[in-house]
Amino acid sequence: MKRRTAVRFLSLAGTGGLSFGIHTQAGAAAIVAVRMWPAPDYTRITIESDTALQATPFFVADPPRLAVDIEGIQLSTALRDLVGHVSPEDPNVAGIRVAQNAPNVVRIVIDLKRPITPQVFQLTPVAAYQHRLVLDLYPTVPRDPLEELIAQRLRELDQAQAALAADDPLGALIAQLPPTQDQTPRPPPDHPPPPPGPIATDPAAPRPAAPETRPGFAAKQRPDSPTTGGRSDRLIVVAVDAGHGGEDPGAIGPGGTREKDVVLAIARKLRDRINRTQVNGHTMRAFMVRDGDYFLPLHVRVQKARRVEADLFVSIHADAFYTPRPRGASVYALSQRGATSAAAQWIADRENAADLVGGVNVRARDAELQRTLLDMSTTAQINDSLRLAQFMLQELGRIGPLHKPQVEQAGFAVLRAPDIPSILVETAFISNPEEERRLRDPRFQNQMADAILRGIVAYFSQNPPLARNRQV
Repeated sequence: MKRRTAVRFLSLAGTGGLSFGIHTQAGAAAIVAVRMWPAPDYTRITIESDTALQATPFFVADPPRLAVDIEGIQLSTALRDLVGHVSPEDPNVAGIRVAQNAPNVVRIVIDLKRPITPQVFQLTPVAAYQHRLVLDLYPTVPRDPLEELIAQRLRELDQAQAALAADDPLGALIAQLPPTQDQTPRPPPDHPPPPPGPIATDPAAPRPAAPETRPGFAAKQRPDSPTTGGRSDRLIVVAVDAGHGGEDPGAIGPGGTREKDVVLAIARKLRDRINRTQVNGHTMRAFMVRDGDYFLPLHVRVQKARRVEADLFVSIHADAFYTPRPRGASVYALSQRGATSAAAQWIADRENAADLVGGVNVRARDAELQRTLLDMSTTAQINDSLRLAQFMLQELGRIGPLHKPQVEQAGFAVLRAPDIPSILVETAFISNPEEERRLRDPRFQNQMADAILRGIVAYFSQNPPLARNRQV
């Protein structure tokens, strides 16, 4: 009975859904490992084997589910364990079923929470991995990170307004009224405007109960209150990119520390500091390019920063070398004319290889489009990136040794946003045992986040953000 049901499902998928095959060298294969990486943007499932697998996927839209027939293998413990890898918080996958569909065919059925556009492809051996069959499950309607930033900011403003109303109901009622033409705005006595210049660089400083202005976005404008005098404010967005992730661990220290873990910890600390910081009266907001343990291709990181119209892009990494002696922090910007040193070129090559390790579907058409966009970087963007990098290098030198006393340049793919000043920060050498211990230490992670924040604030203090529609 179960087998007849499976056959009917296969027939339905072949006529009513999407079907396509992956033709690889046939032969018996042993499953080495299965892994699952849920993420806000997509969910990835990888099946690693000692030889390439022959797989045929079938997608059914209603109810949404993906079936994959893998030929030439027997149901193994590793494949059965895939069922237990499903997380209740996974935004895409509801459950997984695995069974021996035929004597030499294992069928995996993935029950989905929403319609998806599947990408199923093979990866050849690289780094520590053998052959990998990859199932990338992208939502048919992708999330809008810019809309999420707007919603998050407006929630904070509503909370601040509620707190103000609790203390002063009459003042809160007046604040909701639009200003009249003959009205002379005055700041409320209990909430004087902040002094000019950088503000709240102390991460422990409490946030004000009611913001002086109501920063948001043009698509979500709110009436200005008499307390703001109808002024517009500019929300500054900083894209914080924690390098590597998921299938790509990055460099691994002699003590087993993974780069992807420590840079994510630093990125999250930096996010918290940015979100409670103002520069010249403008509110800052951090956008986490990666906020979990999952892989993002390099061009996707750039694409996500551009979607939220980021004012800066800061990619955080931990350096490595094949000997344990090198130490210290470095800051890199993009170069269109070759690397400034052999070491910079070596680092760029290593970071650009992340796509090979993490696994990119080279057949995806949108990837080719994004690679074309990455060649559009301008001289102005590089010059702004160099200014930001110089401020950053000065601040990093205050908390520890620098590997190089000057900003380096090379062809980093992740820095190729044509309209966003972008830098890459190598926080320390994870290949150095002493610096590996520092990278694991929350105190050093806090110091690093503080230094990066100070560099960002220093840059914006002298280079105000360009006018955009992100204002009220």
